[in-house]
Amino acid sequence: MNTKLKATITSLQENSISRERQETIKPLIDFIKHKHIAKQAIRLNFICTHNSRRSHLSQIWAQALAHYFGITNITCYSGGTEATAVYPVVIDTLIDQGFEIQHLTEHDNPIYSMKYAKNEPAIIAFSKTYDNTFNPESEFAAILTCSQADVGCPFIAGAEQRIPITYEDPKAFDNTPMQKEKYLERSLQIASELLYVFSQIKTND
Repeated sequence: MNTKLKATITSLQENSISRERQETIKPLIDFIKHKHIAKQAIRLNFICTHNSRRSHLSQIWAQALAHYFGITNITCYSGGTEATAVYPVVIDTLIDQGFEIQHLTEHDNPIYSMKYAKNEPAIIAFSKTYDNTFNPESEFAAILTCSQADVGCPFIAGAEQRIPITYEDPKAFDNTPMQKEKYLERSLQIASELLYVFSQIKTND
């Protein structure tokens, strides 16, 4: 795993997860644990309205942390109720935390290559709808990372389970002096909670 990224993970405070949040993310733990014990493929599709901020942070961190805990039968995806573009500050935040990121295309909806380890496949990231052909058609958990998508998607075709785990949108601080701080804060919150998720899988492996 990338040295800087590993240091970021080591610094995460998994014990700071409140009991309320532990209950919120328990269905995700149970889903992953069931699939892992059964030696079945684990597919997680993180869904937000625009697939530009929280859903990408969740997808990227989930894939990296699964690798960190040695869980290999998992693929993480993201999507939105509409496609826009990955917000550039998300990319800057992930680079600062140790991900190696390359721009593969330069247009209104750029495509990025994101690597968390030298010998692991890159995550291909771009904004897309949750039912885009790039994402799984069936046998996946749909994790709703924003309340708007949670309300707007009462049914997600192909999902085995629908799991709301919502986060405050750092977009509220765009173009303000607190922008960088708030994106980092949200990324670390997501990473800490997903660290807790995968630590539970490992503990019960």
